[in-house]
Amino acid sequence: VLQKGLKENFADAEVSVVDCPDLTQEPFNFPAKGICGKPRIADVGGVPYLIPVVQKEKVYDLNTVAKDIELPGAFILGAGAASSKILGVNAELIPIVQTKSEKKPAVNGSYVAQINPADKGCLLEKYSSKYTDCEFGLLANLYASEGQPGKVIEVKANGRTGEFNFVSCLRQTLEKHYGEKPVGMGGTFVIQKGKAKIHIMPPEFSACPLNTDEDVNNWLKFFEMKAPLICQTVIVSRDPGFDLRVEHTHCFSHHGEGGHYHQDTSPDSVRYLGYLLPAELLFRIDRPQETHLVGRD
Repeated sequence: VLQKGLKENFADAEVSVVDCPDLTQEPFNFPAKGICGKPRIADVGGVPYLIPVVQKEKVYDLNTVAKDIELPGAFILGAGAASSKILGVNAELIPIVQTKSEKKPAVNGSYVAQINPADKGCLLEKYSSKYTDCEFGLLANLYASEGQPGKVIEVKANGRTGEFNFVSCLRQTLEKHYGEKPVGMGGTFVIQKGKAKIHIMPPEFSACPLNTDEDVNNWLKFFEMKAPLICQTVIVSRDPGFDLRVEHTHCFSHHGEGGHYHQDTSPDSVRYLGYLLPAELLFRIDRPQETHLVGRD
């Protein structure tokens, strides 16, 4: 299904079932070897807690989320907002955490991308270089598993010929094929070659309400960042009525760039390599009572 859909949007695409590579190795350097074992996804909080006006009291903990999704000690990947209570500023969080279990403390391999106060560029830092907690704020889309080796779906796509980004193409392909039956997936992929459009939220929350997508895009800071970028993604083919964010992807790198992935900007030369797994369960945590569809892109 995925290969057929990707071939409509990329010059070259190949999807196969393979053994998950050892994700503790380069370029991932994750605290767990794989993304297998009781795979599940969680949509925590939501964009309505960020816009139109921020609700700073919305703070969560990945160790608590692991218990909430009935997988204490889970290995969690995804995309979310950093806790402004901890950082003192607003920032993008790239969560990569082996949550704590009865036997072991948490291992936080997350990254934070924020606007550098010195030059207004990207400041990407390893979370554990400054902080010891596993908190995040406002919203996150998370893929969780036991972090085990096992069979995964390897996705290769080169040379984008269509308008959809890699993640949207995968999601819309699933939606087209499975219709009303929601299919969720998560994992990691690398933009091996090319460049990508990435945003980072400003350090200050907006004083004026952000009421439209245009307001949001004017507030966000956009960058073109270069490969290799290691991306963590969560996708659900369609929302079965839980007010989900159906796709959300954050990335980090080893050259100081990272943030929220939108699209590659070098379609001819771009190369994607991903390892994904369908989730068995979906958890919706702290769903906003008042909602809207602004800023979901």
